[in-house]
Amino acid sequence: MLKWLWLSLAVLVLDQLTKQLAEHYLQLHDPVAVVPGFNLMLAYNTGAAFSFLHDAGGWQRWFFTILSSTVSAGIVWWMWRLDASERWLAIALALILGGALGNLWDRILLGHVVDFVQLYYRRWAYPAFNIADSAITAGAIMLIIDSLFFKRESHSRS
Repeated sequence: MLKWLWLSLAVLVLDQLTKQLAEHYLQLHDPVAVVPGFNLMLAYNTGAAFSFLHDAGGWQRWFFTILSSTVSAGIVWWMWRLDASERWLAIALALILGGALGNLWDRILLGHVVDFVQLYYRRWAYPAFNIADSAITAGAIMLIIDSLFFKRESHSRS
């Protein structure tokens, strides 16, 4: 099921393109209203999800780089082992992989992840995120759906 790696590449390219556009057109932490509840706002995240460990002093860059690289390799291996009938699972993994690689690219080259999408309601605002985060989330939801609703025979491939 490595044929789905094109989807990972598409996510990576779209993620990097939109991040470049955000950095070119947006000012750091200056929201631009699109519609009520949705802003474009440039932010840099040196941590992980929800800025976890963002103020850890710099070691987290390399920790998340190594973690993301290891998980990405594991996902490719998992995809390689999938049966041709496991298309839904392959798509889920390809989305997660593309998102992981998009954020990994930022961490390696920039030392932080570029975020630019902000959702809010009145005074509450969801932490800024990007296309890579969206792909990871969609893939994770698909993995949950797969594990709950798709039955498959137990077999292993050598």
